Amino acid sequence: MSPKVSNQYKTNKRKELLEAAKRVFIQKGYIQATMQDIIDEAGISRGALYSYFNNIQHVFEELLKLEDKMDILYFKKEDRSSFWQQLINWIRIQQKNIESINQSLLLCKTEFFLTTYRNSNETSNPYVIERYKELASSIKEFIEEGAKKEEFKPCMPSKSIALYIISFIDGLMLDTFNLGIEVTKVNEQIDILFFTLREMLCPIIE
Repeated sequence: MSPKVSNQYKTNKRKELLEAAKRVFIQKGYIQATMQDIIDEAGISRGALYSYFNNIQHVFEELLKLEDKMDILYFKKEDRSSFWQQLINWIRIQQKNIESINQSLLLCKTEFFLTTYRNSNETSNPYVIERYKELASSIKEFIEEGAKKEEFKPCMPSKSIALYIISFIDGLMLDTFNLGIEVTKVNEQIDILFFTLREMLCPIIE
């Protein structure tokens, strides 16, 4: 009889495997990465990896879920900063990731979004739709909470502003992936984003 494995062990091992997978994805990209690469990086058997993940898409989607969870939790208001400052901080994090696109998962995300389900009968990846809706909902609720606290006075619907933020960031990410930061001038574009958000949110800045 094989020894019983605790749930905590499984959780920790899964986390270790995802960390190994992240290193592989950053180095090789989504398209070129294989399950064998992760097996080699993690130093485990094929059976051990497949006991946690079905295929390379499954691994990457689980990594996305971890990052998405961090984004969603970020929009839970913290008392030590204003709503406006918290929004600025989150956007700056996105900017840093875009500017270091070759050292983050952004390049892999671009490949994933552009290639997943391309040759299938499905029109889109259900998880891609789900993550978009969840992030949009989190930002929308954040804006509405800021309005309730009278820190924002939005002149447009909160949902529209949330979708605008996501589209701007995603578009800048894709353009930077295709053209490079020298062409897209990420910092200048982010400054323009802040300007338009000030106009739309009318933040109360003390």
